[in-house]
Amino acid sequence: MKFLLVLFATVSCTFAIGFKQSVAVKGKLICNDDPAKDVRVKMYDKDVLMDTKLDDKSTDGNGEFYLTGGDSEISSIDPRVNIYHDCDDGWTPCQRRLTIGVPDKYITNSDKPTKVFDLGTIQLAGKWVGETRDCIHRH
Repeated sequence: MKFLLVLFATVSCTFAIGFKQSVAVKGKLICNDDPAKDVRVKMYDKDVLMDTKLDDKSTDGNGEFYLTGGDSEISSIDPRVNIYHDCDDGWTPCQRRLTIGVPDKYITNSDKPTKVFDLGTIQLAGKWVGETRDCIHRH
C-alpha cells in the first residue's frame, strides 16, 4: 500500500510540474550586408494561455546572438525566436517582427541543451512572409 501511495505521489508531481526541457539557438543578423548590431532577439515557449519567455538578448557588434533556456511541461515545449528590427524600415512606427519556430529535434529533455539550432546568417532587408509589427515587445 505504501508503495502505491509513493508511486501515485511521484506520478502526480511529475504531471503537475512536467518534464524539464531546454533549447539553444544561435545565428547572425545582417542588414544590407552589414552586421545588424543591437537587434533585440527573444526566445519564447509558445503556450495556449500565455507564452513563457526563455531568453532575451541583443546581437553583438558582429550581429551574432546565442539564446538558451528551458521550461517544465507535460508535453513538448514549442520554442519560437522573435527578431525585432528596423532594417530598411524608414520612419514606419513600431518594429518589424520576424518569428522563427525551432524544430522539435533541437529540444533536449534536460535542463541543459545538447544541440544548438543554427539559424545561420539572416538578411533582414526585404520583406519576410508572416512578418508582423510590434510596438510593445520591450517590456
